[in-house]
Order: sequence, then C-alpha cells, then structure tokens
Amino acid sequence: MLPIPSWMATRVKFLLVVLTVMACATPSAAQGPGVRGGVSVDPDQVYVGGHYETSALVDRLHFKPNIELGLGDDLVTTALNMEFVYKFPRRSSWGLYAGGGPAINFYAWDNDGRGRGDGSETEGGFSFVFGAEHEDGLSFEVKIGAIDSPDVKFGVGWTFK
Repeated sequence: MLPIPSWMATRVKFLLVVLTVMACATPSAAQGPGVRGGVSVDPDQVYVGGHYETSALVDRLHFKPNIELGLGDDLVTTALNMEFVYKFPRRSSWGLYAGGGPAINFYAWDNDGRGRGDGSETEGGFSFVFGAEHEDGLSFEVKIGAIDSPDVKFGVGWTFK
C-alpha cells in the first residue's frame, strides 16, 4: 500500500471537519447544510463535497459557500467556492437559480504515478452557477469556471431542510 502524502491527509481532514460542522448546524426553514457530487471537465475528475445555504440575505439572494474535492487526471483539486445564488420565483415544486462567486483552488498533481506528489499550487478563480432545485432539497447544477477554476462542472446535490 502506498503512503498517503501529508498534503492529501491534511485536505481530507479539513474536508471532514467542514462537513461535520455543516452537518451539525441548526437550520431554519430556508437554509441548511448539504452534500454534492458530480463530474468536471478540464480537469477531468469526479468530485464530492458539501455546502451550506443561508436564508435569503436580500430578496431572493442566498449565500451558498461550498467545498469540493476532485479526484482524477493525476490531480487532486480542492475548491473553496464562495457563491451567491439568486432563486427565481417558483411556479411548481421545482425552482431555478443562478449566481456565482470567487473561488480558491488548490491543485496537487502526481506525474510519475507513484503517489509521491510532484507539485502543488493555489490559484484564484470564479464560478458561474445555474441550477434547478426541488422544494425537498434535491438539486442539479452546472458550473462554468473562469480564470483558474475547472472549465465545467455537472453536479447533483441535496440540501437538508
């Protein structure tokens, strides 16, 4: 078995702490912690993560920070996204939202395939997000990345309400 690089162990521990805090938060009716996952393009990865949605800050504008851990393409990506989403008025049990926000992306890569970690870097980015959510908490979204964020992400999530 290959040893786990210290940078990866640190990121996994950080992700577990964030998810635990988000899961233990006491939500009101319009807010809550959630989980998410999906695939990204450039880099080609699968990702998992968590988010926390606040109640409306102004009108229908919500703050929805999230953390995502991407694996694949000989790369580990940890993305901290500080997104704001505007929820359009519902006409059924499904509603649409759109938004975006800045991101901090931590990249670590392994070119030799031996798990030794050839390098890492931290980059700023921005994401534009478009999605649909059910009143029970299920959501589907597409993220378009700018600057040094992944180009496109397709995800599914659940917000515990």
